[in-house]
Amino acid sequence: MNINESIGQRIAQLRKEKGLTQSELAEKLGVSPQAVSKWENDLAYPDITLLADLAAIFDCTVDQILTAQKPMETIVVPKDQRKKLEDLIFKIRVLDGSTKVNVNLPMALLTVMKNSDNKVFEFSDDSSMKQLQNIDFDKLIALAEQGVLGKLVEIEDEDGTHVEIFVEEGRS
Repeated sequence: MNINESIGQRIAQLRKEKGLTQSELAEKLGVSPQAVSKWENDLAYPDITLLADLAAIFDCTVDQILTAQKPMETIVVPKDQRKKLEDLIFKIRVLDGSTKVNVNLPMALLTVMKNSDNKVFEFSDDSSMKQLQNIDFDKLIALAEQGVLGKLVEIEDEDGTHVEIFVEEGRS
């Protein structure tokens, strides 16, 4: 995807990459094929409430649709180029059927929570976020301290619960 493309051009490209016609995409979203055509020809934009559904259909992020921004790859930042730990954001995304949970924590807060006597996260066994119980957050924080950025964890269980954990630089 090209950053100079319009939103309509990105929607058209993503739709074609998924092998969908305008009519098929329209049916999945509950809109008319004419609406999809207007989006792709930059005559209109999709309703904001449809962006998450579009991203799910295209298996991408809303940012990719709006800005062509690709998800961050996992990288190790050279020591002399690393941001301070307090300038990083710890992101958890959980998708359990129709339930979506996004948690964005400043790394400084996560570090304080880790150093307290309380557990960082506690979840009941019936919680959609039960996958997080087995994650060693101390090790994830240690990875961030060593300059690792991007997706650190991706889990999908047999029930279809999908968990992703990222560490990203905060916006300055």
